Amino acid sequence: MEGVELELERRSKFLNGLIQQKKKAKEQQDLKEEFNVRVRASDMPLPVQNRAFSLSREILNATPGKADNKRLALALKKDFDSAYGPAWHCIVGTSFGSYVTHSIGGFIYFQIDKVYVLLFKTAVEPLDHQ
Repeated sequence: MEGVELELERRSKFLNGLIQQKKKAKEQQDLKEEFNVRVRASDMPLPVQNRAFSLSREILNATPGKADNKRLALALKKDFDSAYGPAWHCIVGTSFGSYVTHSIGGFIYFQIDKVYVLLFKTAVEPLDHQ
């Protein structure tokens, strides 16, 4: 009887995990719709992505009319440098090409309204002065 109870508990945990994943996916989709965001590529945890989305939306809403791409890039870079350490880079615009190397978990390319944002982190190594 104990084996059956263990199996039922294992299955219950598995199903609860699936339910939680589904809820998180729904919340993330709702957030993307609220901010009018479309993720093109990402290697970034969801909470960090959400920070980029909300800050981008805040900056864009503060500048009605044409988006101030430089202001948005600077705000994202400064915020991410202070929150997650140095060496964040941000490119904002409507037409650009790129090919970058980034740290693991530190890359996102998304569209918000008609603006595209490329935000990524690179590794920082101290210089060896000999």
